[in-house]
Amino acid sequence: MPALSPRWTRPAAIAAGAFGALTILSGSLVLFGPEAAQRAAGDALPFVVIFNTVAGVVYLIGALALWQNHPAARGIALAIGLATLAVFALFAGLALAGTRVELRTALALPFRSVFWLVIAWAAGRPARP
Repeated sequence: MPALSPRWTRPAAIAAGAFGALTILSGSLVLFGPEAAQRAAGDALPFVVIFNTVAGVVYLIGALALWQNHPAARGIALAIGLATLAVFALFAGLALAGTRVELRTALALPFRSVFWLVIAWAAGRPARP
């Protein structure tokens, strides 16, 4: 039986799960939805949309691991955070080189990274009795 989870894990798991579901929905609409959804994405870069959509599935896995207080939750959160930082670095490089990019993406990628890296950090802290 896993140790009692800290109070923050259930709300964080719910937020991560909702975030994952919305990420899958929005990414799928841009990739496979009507032309209006694709136009609404503006200057979104296809590799970022694909990454985010796939990451949304991993968000759900991470949320479930967090909900269950599974030891893998920290590693999953860390992997998501670091992978998102890597995509952000590539995105930033392209933006600085003059590629047209979507401002929403420039704001969302660091937010997503910080969200998951904070979860990884908190999940790695010892639980207080």
